[in-house]
Amino acid sequence: MAKVDIELGKQVHEYLVSKGVETPVIEEKLRVSDEVKIAAIKTHITAIMETLGMDLADDSLIETPTRIAKMYVNEIFRGLDYSFFPKCTTVENKMHYDEMVLEKDIAAISSCEHHFVTIDQRVSIGYIPKKRVLGLSKLNRIAKFFAQRPQIQERYAEQLFYALECILQTSDIAIFVRGKHYCVAQRGVEDTSSYTITSKLGGTFKTNAALRNEFMNLINSH
Repeated sequence: MAKVDIELGKQVHEYLVSKGVETPVIEEKLRVSDEVKIAAIKTHITAIMETLGMDLADDSLIETPTRIAKMYVNEIFRGLDYSFFPKCTTVENKMHYDEMVLEKDIAAISSCEHHFVTIDQRVSIGYIPKKRVLGLSKLNRIAKFFAQRPQIQERYAEQLFYALECILQTSDIAIFVRGKHYCVAQRGVEDTSSYTITSKLGGTFKTNAALRNEFMNLINSH
C-alpha cells in the first residue's frame, strides 16, 4: 500500500473547498465505516439486479453485489477519502532549477459522476519549481487519487491544479487532460472515436505564450 499523509490530505481538501472545486459530498456520510458502506451498497446493488430480472442464485452472479460494493469503496471511489491522500515528498530546490518539470501521459482512469461509467484519461502536468521540488511519482499518485471518485473532467483538472498549488506553493502549473468518456461511447450518441480535452493553466503558463507553447509542444511530441 502506498504511503499516505492524512494531514496533507486535510489541507488539500480545505484548499479545494476554499477554491470552490471540491467534489459535492455529505461530510457525515464520508465518515461512515467502510464495512457499513459496503453492506449498504451490497443491499442496493442486489435490489437493482433483481429489478433487472437477474437470477442471483446463479453461481456467476451470487457474489456480484459484494464484488461491486467492495470495488466502489476500496478501489474506484477510494479518492473520496482524504485519509488515503498520498504522501508527497518534496526536496529543497538547492540547484535553483527554474525550468519546466513535466510528467506526461499519466494514466488516470476515473468514473463519470453522471452515469458511473469509465473515463479513460491521460494527464500531463507541468510546473516551474520555486523553493521545493516534488518527487516525480507523486504527480502520478495525485492524478490517480483525484481520479478515484465520481468525476467530471472539468472539475478534475481544477482539483489537480489547486492540489498542486497548495503543495508546491506556486501557481506556475499547467494541467492537460485527454479523456475518453464511455458514457459517450456506450450510450446516448454512441460515439466511439471522440475525446474530451480540458486544461488548467496558472501563473507564467497563463501569461507567457512561449512557455505555454513549449508545454503544448512537449505533451504532443512522441
